[in-house]
Amino acid sequence: MNDLLYVNGGNPLTGTITVRGAKNFVSKSMVASLLGETPSVLRNVPQIRDVKVVSGLLDLHGVNVKYDTDAGILDLDPSNVESAHVADIDAHAGSSRIPILFCGPLLHRLGEAFIPDLGGCRIGDRPINYHLDILRQFGAVVDKRPNGIHLRAPRRLQGTKISLPYPSVGATEQTLLTAVRADGITELSGAAIEPEIMDLIAVLQKMGAIISVDTDRVIRIEGVDRLEGYTHTALNDRIETASWASAALATGGDITVKGATQPEMMTFLNTFRKVGGRFEVQDDGIRFWHAGGDLKSIVLETDVHPGFMTDWQQPLVVALTQATGLSIVHETVYENRFGFTDALRKMGATIQVYKECLGGRDCRFGQRNFHHSAVVSGPTPLSAADIEVPDLRGGFSHLIAALAAKGQSTVRGIGLIDRGYENFQDKLEALGAEVVRG
Repeated sequence: MNDLLYVNGGNPLTGTITVRGAKNFVSKSMVASLLGETPSVLRNVPQIRDVKVVSGLLDLHGVNVKYDTDAGILDLDPSNVESAHVADIDAHAGSSRIPILFCGPLLHRLGEAFIPDLGGCRIGDRPINYHLDILRQFGAVVDKRPNGIHLRAPRRLQGTKISLPYPSVGATEQTLLTAVRADGITELSGAAIEPEIMDLIAVLQKMGAIISVDTDRVIRIEGVDRLEGYTHTALNDRIETASWASAALATGGDITVKGATQPEMMTFLNTFRKVGGRFEVQDDGIRFWHAGGDLKSIVLETDVHPGFMTDWQQPLVVALTQATGLSIVHETVYENRFGFTDALRKMGATIQVYKECLGGRDCRFGQRNFHHSAVVSGPTPLSAADIEVPDLRGGFSHLIAALAAKGQSTVRGIGLIDRGYENFQDKLEALGAEVVRG
């Protein structure tokens, strides 16, 4: 499929679309199936590239994967797990960072694991040292090689105490996927508690794991000798929901997102309302629309859950270019997440980025020369442009900008958006957008 999209913008997006399972959960629960001795069934699975990547990696390791795309149901049978060839893993992984999470389950099942050099979206260093340090604490031997990292477990992995310096989602997932079959008790402090993490814990508990979550970001896992498969319905994607909500705001539209649910969206909904958007929580989704009149500027600071999610920030910034006054956005999760604003400035937005912490508190990026704060002045009309997608969320934000801008924009590298947005072109057309894949 060509990586080019022509967008004729300037018209409100109106209509109804549906979101399915969260990208940030589905791939992790697929990996969790490796831990079971019996098959697993995962429902509400979206057709996105990350699902294809993980399915391919599981297949390489001997897992029988069957995917009913229409029903959104994955059947995962790990009965014949085996080692995969290094070259095959590297070829299938591509830019995905998922292979690092295979390590714990494979160390339990096979006594060894290999991960290629990791890619991922260009939004910060996102080092894997957290992951490797965690695996070493469990007793894994880590051997760095030119083409990747080989890990082995000379004996059964042992429970341990882990304290994260920052509530990393990936490091929390790594600990959970490794600790559930380790010998003894693992205590993780400073854990991430995102809804996707809690859904992964629910999956592991269904499999037979013993996990407790305290109110002070401490998770305790009592290792067990055996886990069974699971049957689970994935929570819906709160990032995709917020992206479509921001698109409604930026284009002056009215979009109903079927499958969206309120509890994990509360922080976003508060901000959406402050900007001047309206929403209605329905039994089977949430309707988002521009209420008319001027949008309002805001001060916004991203944070780990239950704060304002970093993945919500980029699409909302596009809408803030149409708000009256100065909006201040302080990014505290990823240090280089404002690179996408270059394209918005090219389209006519007035956005300045700063190295200083412009939020209510200093963050870990202060005094480190990262441009992690932005001031957005509006409203500014956006003009069509030739845009290159930088990463998944920034790419969808560029798409929103192209839809809001008058004239025809060319968006290149659109394939990155396929990683996390199911059938997004079909959804755009259902909302009345004029888009053509080049």
